[in-house]
Amino acid sequence: MKVQWSLILGLLFALLVAVFAVANVAPVTVHYLLGLAEIPLIIVILGSALLGGLVVGLLGIFRQYTLQWEISKLKKEIATWKEKDKTSLSITDTGEKMEEGNIGEQHIEKKYVETAPKPNGES
Repeated sequence: MKVQWSLILGLLFALLVAVFAVANVAPVTVHYLLGLAEIPLIIVILGSALLGGLVVGLLGIFRQYTLQWEISKLKKEIATWKEKDKTSLSITDTGEKMEEGNIGEQHIEKKYVETAPKPNGES
């Protein structure tokens, strides 16, 4: 639903810019760094709106790319933590023989708590 509202609002804004641009067709003088030019105001308005949309779109793409990169980095970190958890949970040096049906959940829980990393560098 959010995407639909965004699309509707975007189309309304584009319609308002188009109506405003069509109402202003008089030629204007545009001063550049190296000179000046006289062009219709409709071109200036539409060009500015298109350039603004292009800049916003490129910034959005850049933001999306950086977020995807961060997500993939965090997924790799999660995978390494899961692998470390599997190895720390699979090794049990109790010397006890675990019988079928008694898989030693309490010992595994205790060992997991002992080997879990402490937050904020606590020991």
